[in-house]
Amino acid sequence: MSITFREELKDLTPYQPGKPIDDVKREYGISDVIKLASNENPLGCSPKCIEAIKKAADSLAIYPDGNCTLLKESLSKKLNVTPKQIALSSGSDEMVDILAKTFISKDDEVILSSVTFPRYISTTKMMGGKPVIVPLEKWTYNLDGMLKALSDDTKLIWLCNPNNPTGTMFTEEKLLNFLSKVPKDVIVVYDEAYNEYVTSDEYPKNSIELLKKYDNLIILRTFSKIYGLASLRIGYTIANEEVIQNIDKVRAAFNVNSLAQAAALAALNDEEFIKKSYETNKEGKKYLYEEFNKLGLEYAQSETNHIFVNVEKDANEVYVELQKRGMIIRPIIDTWIRVSIGTSEQNAIFIKLLKEVLNK
Repeated sequence: MSITFREELKDLTPYQPGKPIDDVKREYGISDVIKLASNENPLGCSPKCIEAIKKAADSLAIYPDGNCTLLKESLSKKLNVTPKQIALSSGSDEMVDILAKTFISKDDEVILSSVTFPRYISTTKMMGGKPVIVPLEKWTYNLDGMLKALSDDTKLIWLCNPNNPTGTMFTEEKLLNFLSKVPKDVIVVYDEAYNEYVTSDEYPKNSIELLKKYDNLIILRTFSKIYGLASLRIGYTIANEEVIQNIDKVRAAFNVNSLAQAAALAALNDEEFIKKSYETNKEGKKYLYEEFNKLGLEYAQSETNHIFVNVEKDANEVYVELQKRGMIIRPIIDTWIRVSIGTSEQNAIFIKLLKEVLNK
């Protein structure tokens, strides 16, 4: 008798993360490799995080605080919400799965965009939901198209703003219009993983205020990007208390480890590091735009720490050729790649190697 698996898993494939630096070193026999593939902070994390981790390491034999009490209290003060409106998770990836388990039943329709964070569609299918995919419009979320896709069977909508991998954003005006037209029984998950990098004045800066009006809104944020804690896997979710109570029924008891909690708590209090990271990213984006313009390459206007650019050659071919030269980026679709914005030195090396690969 052969083993059988859930029918929902049949069409799923394992998530492919950015290729690790050590793998590229071994594969091509090179010693120097730069990774600009996974939207990590090139400055690392705050020194205060390192100190906090060292102190927390004294308690490795003790289970972590399953409630993340201190971190919730700190976040609640910073965000002006109650601790009961906050849930912590092992990165936003875990929360995407938790939300799917909390809300999506078999045959529920779930609206999402094309060319967005891939975990949305895989976790929807995992729960037996039916993805309703709305194409991007000029590489940006088409909220009007999503409204037209609503039906009596719609259960949940995934939004990513700014979007990964295109880096584009939709405005506060568009978000407000969208929320006003979504039925109150349809969950809207609003993923703001890159919000700290946004430079546009039209971005919805105070999304948390919207929770007072929309009980169906759930906001996701993370410590993986501008805070530089990607390896520790920690994110947070803000929603109304009833939503958080039901999330906690699904969430594993000790899903966020002690080191992650300590580092996140320290990260929140280092405004100087956040400012430096923001400015480094802003300057790097300006430099890369200028170089892409010189090369005549089309790109999407980014409000994140990565840029979606058309290299006019097969993306996978460019991906491999750059790896051979010690540079890891991310192929996305057709001739479009995503490159994370690094330090000034890393950005310059990327442009040099890209010119070699493109013969420009």
